[in-house]
Amino acid sequence: MRVLVMYDLPAVTPKEKKIHHAFRKLLIQSGFLMMQESIYCKLAQNQQAADAIIRQLKKQLPETGLVQVLTITEKQFAKIQYLVGKKTSEVIDSDDRVVIL
Repeated sequence: MRVLVMYDLPAVTPKEKKIHHAFRKLLIQSGFLMMQESIYCKLAQNQQAADAIIRQLKKQLPETGLVQVLTITEKQFAKIQYLVGKKTSEVIDSDDRVVIL
């Protein structure tokens, strides 16, 4: 499963910029990878793990702005179509299972 976080936070005043930067840093430290600006993705083993990720995010949300979360399966994620640009190697986008021993 994949957990996608999409956010739009105000970043006009210095305080808002600090909050925006702190939220972005939180996502990166939590293991999310940037897909696009303000869209981050994290791999979850199953729905329970995805729910746990979302619960952790809910504890540290900024007070203003918009933060959305979408949970999708690997098959759904693998069907992303690139209309302009090309995929980055940081985000694995196939539905093949990876086992590391």
